Amino acid sequence: MADTTSSGPITDGAMVAALRPFVRATRPVLDGLRETDPFGLRARVAAVQGPDDERGVREKVLDFLASVEIPGTAAWASMQPAQRSRWWVRRVGRFTTLIAAIPGIGGVLAKRLPVSSALGAAGQGLVLVAIAGEHGVHDEDRLIGLLGAVLFRRELVVERPDAAADEVADARAAELTGDLDGADSRPTLPRIGSAVWRLGRALFAVEAELDKHPHGNWFHSALSNLPVVGVVGKYLGEWSGLKRAAREAEKRLKVA
Repeated sequence: MADTTSSGPITDGAMVAALRPFVRATRPVLDGLRETDPFGLRARVAAVQGPDDERGVREKVLDFLASVEIPGTAAWASMQPAQRSRWWVRRVGRFTTLIAAIPGIGGVLAKRLPVSSALGAAGQGLVLVAIAGEHGVHDEDRLIGLLGAVLFRRELVVERPDAAADEVADARAAELTGDLDGADSRPTLPRIGSAVWRLGRALFAVEAELDKHPHGNWFHSALSNLPVVGVVGKYLGEWSGLKRAAREAEKRLKVA
């Protein structure tokens, strides 16, 4: 991988080149989370097929699950985009934030490497692409622009890649996707965790910009400098940053 930090400021073109495969690689993760249906919830019908006392326990349990607000259920279909966005932040975002916080166990020593910032930005990026999808935004260039603005405070000029650059982006996205693309690719927590790590490593290409991603206040930063308990400070800071990033993304998506 080329060193983009030694030749001056990172250009818009370099930012776009790093974010394009990132956006493409989020698709299998998010599609899996939206479409995986282990309990057959989507096949449930709203009407009760018979008197309640004639229905088995399994049927009652499945009907209850169908009423829970998760992708693929009737309850989910009735939710507003803002409500669905909060689901992504609270359910998926908490998990990706925890992944970002783990390097914080080393306290100030962990700050010598960009790992935590990269993972934080990657987790936020994954959730922001999901939020955009709930608002009907799937265009790759718009998503790149959204991530650039919210995560890195850059209003990027996004141009479509030529054939050669497009192939490079596809190949890089396939590397980042890993075992979440293909047969038996149901996203489990370990697979999602591995994907976030790969997405974070991909952002090393824009290392000089990573600290711009939304994060916590001075208290979170001070706490994250302490060994062992630093993971708590890092988690709280990244969680605060994710919520701010989601709010900003929502505003931009509503205006667009």
